[in-house]
Amino acid sequence: MDDWQPTADIGTLRERARLLAEVRAFFAARDVLEVETPVLGQGGSTDTHLASLATQAQTDRGEQRLWLQTSPEFHMKRLLAAGSGPIFQLAKSFRDGEVGRRHNIEFTMLEWYRPGFSLDQLLEETTALIQRLIPHAMPIRRYRYRALFHACLDVDPFTAPVEALRTLAAQNAEMPAQALANEPRDVCLDLLMGAVIEPTLGQGELSAVVEYPASQAALARRHQDPDGDWVASRFELYFQGVELANGYDELTDANEQRQRFEADNAARVALGLPQVDVDTHLLAALEHGMPDGAGVALGIDRVIQLALGKRQLSEVLSFATPNC
Repeated sequence: MDDWQPTADIGTLRERARLLAEVRAFFAARDVLEVETPVLGQGGSTDTHLASLATQAQTDRGEQRLWLQTSPEFHMKRLLAAGSGPIFQLAKSFRDGEVGRRHNIEFTMLEWYRPGFSLDQLLEETTALIQRLIPHAMPIRRYRYRALFHACLDVDPFTAPVEALRTLAAQNAEMPAQALANEPRDVCLDLLMGAVIEPTLGQGELSAVVEYPASQAALARRHQDPDGDWVASRFELYFQGVELANGYDELTDANEQRQRFEADNAARVALGLPQVDVDTHLLAALEHGMPDGAGVALGIDRVIQLALGKRQLSEVLSFATPNC
């Protein structure tokens, strides 16, 4: 049996180390502090699209359920509230069930926060980093979420009846219509985005998608678009059909964040998913006061995969699931 061997060859791991050194040099030149935070937390991600992993641990408070982070966001925001200033982290993160050519249950997330930055400033900085790591990455072009659905599917994602979106999703994602009979609007939109729109993005360019529906704001602020609709103040960045980064104009209102967590858990119940413990430490940090600014999570394993021209994410990981 040779399943003890690494999934990446040693030469690739040397190249990975070089690229990670480039990341650290990029932020050092910009006076952004590298931090380390725990991978275990009091709460997990309530997002209905993510499956958090939890474990039972013996602590000084007795047996306690702790959650493996889907990203280092909650702890890093607590540091921001404590006055850290701009920070970045290369953090191990975990998402159950995410295994495939571009996924691994355990992966490395590059996340950074810029107090005082606008979303446009953060997008410029994210683009500069990606172009440093992938020299053949092209100039950036922006697309409105709504315009992409009009161009690729001839449908308005904000106003189309959910039944029409279910029919489109069944046709384009090659799923039986019965499987989507009760799925909400955002699930159908995500299926259409993944099956039809994403493969067209980042072809000969870096593609930034902006103005997602307000229901997909997660931990971002919301604003009104030129059509007067409320949208999420966030961007996603794509290259060669691969989503690389997800940036937010960060929500700092503790009450609104609490309401979103509660709404997420209610949606999880409606979808037959388990509820996730809310991170009350994050809410307390927001109540204390987190500075306005922008933050972004970037899948550094995917960037390395594209930079080195590898077909599988496992080829840039020392030990990918299930070889770990």
